[in-house]
Amino acid sequence: MSKSKNIRTSSEIRETFLSFFEKKNHKRVASSSLVPGNDPTLLFTNAGMVQFKDVFLGHDKRKYTRATTAQRCVRAGGKHNDLENVGYTARHHTFFEMMGNFSFGDYFKREAIQYCWEFLTVVLKIPAEKLWVTIYEEDSEAEEIWLNEMGIDPERFGRIGAKDNFWSMGDTGPCGPCSEVFYDHGSAVAGGPPGSADEEGDRYIEIWNLVFMQYDRDSEGVLNPLPKPSVDTGMGLERVAAILQGVHSNYEIDLFQQLIQQAAKATHCKDSEHKSLRVIADHIRSCSFLIADGVIPSNEGRGYVLRRIIRRAARHAYKLGQTKPFFYTLVDGLCQLMGDAYPELLKCQEHTTQVLKVEEQRFGETLVKGMKILEDYLNGDKKSDKRKKIDGEFAFKLYDTYGFPIDLTADIARERNLKIDHKGFDKAMKKQQEGSRDVGTFTIDYTDRISLDAVTDFTGYDCTQQNSNIIALFHEGEKVTTLTKDQVGVVVIEQTPFYAESGGQVGDQGIISQNENEFRVQNTQKQAGGLILHIGRVDKGAMSDNKACKAQVTSAQRQATALNHSATHLMHSALRQVLGDHVSQKGSLVNDERLRFDFAHHAPVTAAELINIENLVNEQIRLNTAVDTQLMSYDEALTSGAMALFGEKYGDEVRVLRIGDYSVELCGGTHVSRVGDIGLFKITTETGSASGVRRIEGVTGKGAIDYIQNHQQQLDKVSHLVKGTVNQSAHKVEQLIEKNRVLEKEMAQLKSKLASNQGSELASKAIAVGELKVLAARLEGVDPKSLRDMVDQLKNKLGAAAIVLAVVNNDKVSLVAGVTKGHTKQIKAGDLVNVVATKVGGKGGGRPDMAQAGGNDPSGLDAALMTVTGWVEEKMGL
Repeated sequence: MSKSKNIRTSSEIRETFLSFFEKKNHKRVASSSLVPGNDPTLLFTNAGMVQFKDVFLGHDKRKYTRATTAQRCVRAGGKHNDLENVGYTARHHTFFEMMGNFSFGDYFKREAIQYCWEFLTVVLKIPAEKLWVTIYEEDSEAEEIWLNEMGIDPERFGRIGAKDNFWSMGDTGPCGPCSEVFYDHGSAVAGGPPGSADEEGDRYIEIWNLVFMQYDRDSEGVLNPLPKPSVDTGMGLERVAAILQGVHSNYEIDLFQQLIQQAAKATHCKDSEHKSLRVIADHIRSCSFLIADGVIPSNEGRGYVLRRIIRRAARHAYKLGQTKPFFYTLVDGLCQLMGDAYPELLKCQEHTTQVLKVEEQRFGETLVKGMKILEDYLNGDKKSDKRKKIDGEFAFKLYDTYGFPIDLTADIARERNLKIDHKGFDKAMKKQQEGSRDVGTFTIDYTDRISLDAVTDFTGYDCTQQNSNIIALFHEGEKVTTLTKDQVGVVVIEQTPFYAESGGQVGDQGIISQNENEFRVQNTQKQAGGLILHIGRVDKGAMSDNKACKAQVTSAQRQATALNHSATHLMHSALRQVLGDHVSQKGSLVNDERLRFDFAHHAPVTAAELINIENLVNEQIRLNTAVDTQLMSYDEALTSGAMALFGEKYGDEVRVLRIGDYSVELCGGTHVSRVGDIGLFKITTETGSASGVRRIEGVTGKGAIDYIQNHQQQLDKVSHLVKGTVNQSAHKVEQLIEKNRVLEKEMAQLKSKLASNQGSELASKAIAVGELKVLAARLEGVDPKSLRDMVDQLKNKLGAAAIVLAVVNNDKVSLVAGVTKGHTKQIKAGDLVNVVATKVGGKGGGRPDMAQAGGNDPSGLDAALMTVTGWVEEKMGL
């Protein structure tokens, strides 16, 4: 393939695209997080339109009607899973960049097509004869624009059916036809044009997709024209870079080549086209960006997908002979390559490196063992040929015991031209899940069935009571005109002081009244469109819709919650100050009783660090700094230094909460006016909540005072018990612990001596059965460990023996059986112990020469022991 005279780096293409659309009056909008803040159905952001989904649905209003983005995307796990193909094809990636331009009820098909064609043929100078265009087969308007206005050669134009060229957001909602632009890599590459029988080949590659949202599909499937049609487009940066850099494979472009060369050097791999190098180069991109966006390796959800990608990279490094962690060392090169375009990558560089290193080290401990077991399995034994298929049960064992994700095993199978039993794996997984599933209870939530074309005006930042009007009532999800006494339901009012649960802060509680009629609000929730739902029960009389009402929040509860919420902001800043800038919020709960804060950190927080964090927060409280809130655009907020939180959804206008120079965060919650109002902050616990995630809980104000007073009372009680002052308590407790340790040691020695004495007496009671000495006896005052020691002593003393000893403690039977090793073929200790165990309500097992059991019915013990000799005689055929 001949190289273009205007070769451009990926960075140049990215900037050229964004600048082009800025000149076309588009707002340059920053890439959103890979963790969608507005779509719980998506694992990861996989297209440019994801951050604008609520804009297209009409739930979110922006100050602009045209936008352009360079969106980072991940396709791994869930519906869009390219993981197994990554490294083996020219264009499959877990991470890629989607360039996009969007119109929200502004321009439509004509301008979208014109902009696309101008950018490709005029700005990038891609020859028109190298491009192929498709439209939806029924979209005559797009056909007219392409053929007659753009002058597309009809020979390089095609009509495609709804499967590929009609886009919809779901079963209902916005949808419309697509138009796609393909690049022809030439006859040297196999494959036919779009719509042909050979379209799966690599000759014609899609580089840009234009989606024209012009319909609203209703529940009956009818397409109703939208009053303001919109446009969503996506151009693949890596694919266009391959064209302009004169290469066929995406892995040959600058973004990958530098990483591949770095990986080749580190692994001493001389084959720069080795597929494992491609895998590693791709995976460092997705892993680093996911961690920078707050995802931590774990065993569920997004964290598990990240773990799978890391482990796949580690396996390919192992394949190249790398037995020690090295994947994490590529972070530095990636930051140099993409840090200018994505500053968040640089900001989290140290944290990303640490997380990858720890995860790689953990998996490395089992990777070698798992690979050896897999190799032995694949090679079969001397009596059989090598296997042609990996059994599902075995694949599950690799997953369950050695942490091999199924796609990692499938990767290995693919390299050996083997098939893998996915159904068998799924069956084994389902069996385990059913075995460990907890049976829980649930209640029906009717709030998701509530639909109302209205938006509630929240007034609660300035007041806790509000005169308003009830605009709707709901009972069990259905709209009603009245709610009567004791009925549970939902009240919707025009203006409300009730804060709806959001950002970790619980919803307000209180009363909505109509004269003497009262509805007790037990929770407050908010729907995506801005409708606030007051959930509760009618305490007095009946509530009627379309009538005036008074809304009153429980002020004490609101204030106590505000103390905890403001303290959470102070603690977040203190955590970053003490532990590092990698600390990011992973979740929170703020109510009137306590605060809970989950954050990314790779190690437990030490006692000294906790004291430091607590002191920093209380220092700020004593300064009594004013809490300031401002409304500004999202971009302005980030420029001002405000922190955006993991997984949160933000609109174009955001609320910025500033506590002096100490803390600046985006937050829509309720807070104190000055931090001195918090009074006191006290950390109560620090634990791990998930892999790489720590959790701190704390209390403020009166809650903190109560906590300290309670601990003081407990300390006073301990001081009284040890007969000393508070200052002497620790030393006196240490003395008691040491004294107890000495006494326990003396007791163990006495028990051992007692057992030895009893053993000598018992030996004389053994009954000869053939060449064996059989002994079945019940002892007193012996613990289970001493019981095992006695059996060993008696086996040595009697020479050839079968022994069962029992003891009863707290109505529980403990049994130990022993058989000398020369006789375990005739009599196994596990069978012997069960002769007694089954008669005392228990069961046991163990080695052929030593077994133990328990039971919960001591009443049958003596009779059961009397059957042992007869059972041995029968086993020996006597």
